[in-house]
Amino acid sequence: MLAALSLCATYSRTLLILGLSAGVGLPGLAAAMALWLPEMVAVLLVITAFRIGHRAAFGALSDLRWSLPAVLVLQLAVPLAVAVLGHLAGLGGTPLALALVLACAAPTIAGGASLAIILRQDPGRMMQFLVLGTALFPLTLLPVLVAVPVVVDTYVLLSVGLRALLIILGAAGLGFLLRHLLLPVASPGQIKAMDGASVLFFAVIVVGLMAALGPMLRSDPWIALAWALAAFGLSFGLQLLTLLALRHSTLAHVSGPLALAAGNRNIALFLVTLPPEVMAPVMIFVACWQLPMYLTPILLPPLYRLAP
Repeated sequence: MLAALSLCATYSRTLLILGLSAGVGLPGLAAAMALWLPEMVAVLLVITAFRIGHRAAFGALSDLRWSLPAVLVLQLAVPLAVAVLGHLAGLGGTPLALALVLACAAPTIAGGASLAIILRQDPGRMMQFLVLGTALFPLTLLPVLVAVPVVVDTYVLLSVGLRALLIILGAAGLGFLLRHLLLPVASPGQIKAMDGASVLFFAVIVVGLMAALGPMLRSDPWIALAWALAAFGLSFGLQLLTLLALRHSTLAHVSGPLALAAGNRNIALFLVTLPPEVMAPVMIFVACWQLPMYLTPILLPPLYRLAP
């Protein structure tokens, strides 16, 4: 078992490609797995927390000097700037502008620590950023929705944000507890096997996330391509700008995790916070948004090798 999981860690990028391919090419399987996405994400958090261990995560959680300002910049300042630029470009009120603003306003994805593992960045920092970003999400989102503008039930927003935070804390806490009880000290081989388990489950989840994209590619591939280009441009652009801006600054030591957090956001949270009629025009973007996130560890290793 350990050897098989270690092999998964060695061929992590190949596993992600297989997951993406299965999600697009096997629509029936993707649709069936999509029904279990919340549960699968929770399991991924348990596996990732088990890999990181509470010592590494709490060490990262103790440092708010960079993470709190970073959350405010990425989840508040950046989407507001995108909203202003969209208005100046004459795109205000369009589905494209709404999609870009919402993507920038979302916290980082639950699988961010898995991305960090594959790209040899600090997964503890990503876990910390996930918890803090999700906790502040209801507060940072309200000014953004006013700028778009979108009307939302504040109670629904707060309840969804609290539910997401409780799920993250519960799953991570379970992973930390299991690691403390079962494997307080891990050998290099065991760590590699845990990396493999995290990557394997990360690749399985993408099958369900691709459920909406496969049918769109078959029915109207050119429109899907245009939205995919917008998703790649935003995700990769945010990662590139963030890493290059920080790699020679006082935040150079966290430039890699911050770049990952900047370009890999959980836009799916809006499916349960915003009315269906608001999200309907941007659903294709939500589906396309999964592509750059899962292709980040395949296409952007040269960028992350620049991180100190």
